[in-house]
Amino acid sequence: MRLVDLAVRLEWVAVAVVAIVFYAMAGISWWLFALLILAPDLSMLGYIAGPRIGAIAYNALHILIAPLVLVLAGKVLANSTMTAVALIWIAHIAIDRALGYGLKLSTGFQDTHLGRIGR
Repeated sequence: MRLVDLAVRLEWVAVAVVAIVFYAMAGISWWLFALLILAPDLSMLGYIAGPRIGAIAYNALHILIAPLVLVLAGKVLANSTMTAVALIWIAHIAIDRALGYGLKLSTGFQDTHLGRIGR
């Protein structure tokens, strides 16, 4: 693994740790965390309709924009559950990136913006 790849993965580890620490500080049940941590991966079901639709569905739930807006909304509205769900979502994305799973290209599940999975 190249040094730059390692640095990027370590950055995502840091993001995951921060999201999990903030989740712990929110005081929400760890059962919710366990229930939802893999929920964004349900978007892989989009691949049943083909690689293009699969990539769109997967990427829609694996970009940071939506959970960042959700965490902000949770804070503004003083809704700790909304904030907690957003932090779980951010943790999921960060763990994926730390493991080398990037946003999908329409050519197939293995092809990501970080390169081919398993290379």
